[in-house]
Amino acid sequence: MLQGTPGRVNEFYDRHPISEARVLAALARQGLGRPGPLTADDLFEFDQDHYGGLAAVDTLARRAGVGAASRVLDVCAGLGGPARFVASRRGSTVVALELHAGRAAGAARLNRLVRQTRVTVVRADATALPFRPGAFDACLSQEALMHVADKPAVLAECHRVLRRGGRLAFTDWIAYPSLGDRERRRLWEWMAATTLQTLDSYCGLLGRAGFTSVEAQDLSSEWRPIVRTRLALHRALRERGVARFGDAQYLEYDQLHEFFVGLVEDGKLGGGRFTATR
Repeated sequence: MLQGTPGRVNEFYDRHPISEARVLAALARQGLGRPGPLTADDLFEFDQDHYGGLAAVDTLARRAGVGAASRVLDVCAGLGGPARFVASRRGSTVVALELHAGRAAGAARLNRLVRQTRVTVVRADATALPFRPGAFDACLSQEALMHVADKPAVLAECHRVLRRGGRLAFTDWIAYPSLGDRERRRLWEWMAATTLQTLDSYCGLLGRAGFTSVEAQDLSSEWRPIVRTRLALHRALRERGVARFGDAQYLEYDQLHEFFVGLVEDGKLGGGRFTATR
């Protein structure tokens, strides 16, 4: 098992339920999309693949000190929903960095669909950022570093590309001491989650990467009702899921989803928000 390899992460996102095609289909059901003009706001109901919605993006941007003059790097940006939100709400210039080829291409096409000129999509590896030192005022990321095995490398790269005094703000899944090795393996197999950190160990990694003023907040109590609601919605839409995936695949996903929610309910898995200064 080559944990953290791009191949496994690509497999996970190849089958991910939030995709460019699903976003476009949802827009079409709302009577939006081609050929009429769209705004970034039209996409926000459909293109946010993280916990806490737009308020969570705004909180990260605020904690990172993002303003109209800021140069922002969104690390592992997916379809670019948060990047478009930051650019449209704060007037910032944003680089959306994404490794998965399909999601990077989808983010670029969605940007063109909304005539988004402040977001640029770059396909690259977060552990080897293709930017000069000090190129950004802020780095943001949401529940994405769980897919990166070499977390010290990605944090060191964020430190390198931030200007002095720049800020890193991100959220990620965190492990508690009771999370066992077998459960970690299942999380890897199901959602490509690797080298999960505790709240304290993440703070240690940030310090060793050269960051100062490190702050960490446990979001587990906020995320717990969200995962419950997502599981309930998944089951309420069983007929649609079976029609799309078939009985066997739907049942497998349902069992894994229940396992994941159980870890959160049992206090073995949770969420954390981290901010730090270059």
